[in-house]
Amino acid sequence: MSARRPLMPKATAVWLVENTGLSFDQIAEFCGLHPLEVKGIADGDVAQGIKGMDPVTSSQLTREEIARAEKDPAHRLVLAESKVELPAQAQTRKGPRYTPVSRRHDRPNAVLWLLRNHPELKDSQIMRLVGTTKPTIGQIRDRTHWNSPQLTPQDPVTLGLCSQLDLDAEVKKAARRLERERKEATKDREKAGTLLSAEETTGSAGEEPLATTATIVAPKPSPAEQEETPEEEQARVFAKLKEMSSKKEEDGEDGE
Repeated sequence: MSARRPLMPKATAVWLVENTGLSFDQIAEFCGLHPLEVKGIADGDVAQGIKGMDPVTSSQLTREEIARAEKDPAHRLVLAESKVELPAQAQTRKGPRYTPVSRRHDRPNAVLWLLRNHPELKDSQIMRLVGTTKPTIGQIRDRTHWNSPQLTPQDPVTLGLCSQLDLDAEVKKAARRLERERKEATKDREKAGTLLSAEETTGSAGEEPLATTATIVAPKPSPAEQEETPEEEQARVFAKLKEMSSKKEEDGEDGE
């Protein structure tokens, strides 16, 4: 897309749509618009009330250039060389976008459309697109705006508050920001979910980890009873008889 643009590009696009057989892509390329905007101009949805400006009478195009482009859809219109050199002006814009007085009442509808169809846009981006304020955006989002019941979502491009190129640029910027935030959040989750090694949790570096296992000792089996020998059995019987006889003698003495 060429950097050179005709004066009053939207008015020029209106005239080309109404008076030539150029394609939407050719007009959009020449005027620096989006093909959907040119289609909206042809349908009567965009640039309502804008009077077309003839680029031929303003020496921006020639009849031959237009005829050549009408015969070849692949041909791109070339802006005629200006006879007067104008100093290049920086395309920087400070502050909110200027909105015509006739369109200012449509800004809340455009804000509502952006909030519903592009929730990824930041408030600052919406402010740049439609020239509104942050409190107004907050009121429309929270449904505390004084005219909330009557608000109807409307495309800001259709309303003429911004161009399709500006809207696409802001949407792409928001998509890149969301992708960057998603990657950062994934990295943070991976970092938070990493477990420390056993050496780091059980001891300091260079020290052997403490033993964490216990040895289970089985109970000692009771000693098995040994069989008595004949001599031991005879001694045990004699000892018992002797104990019984001594007990009888003691009982007899107590009776006397």
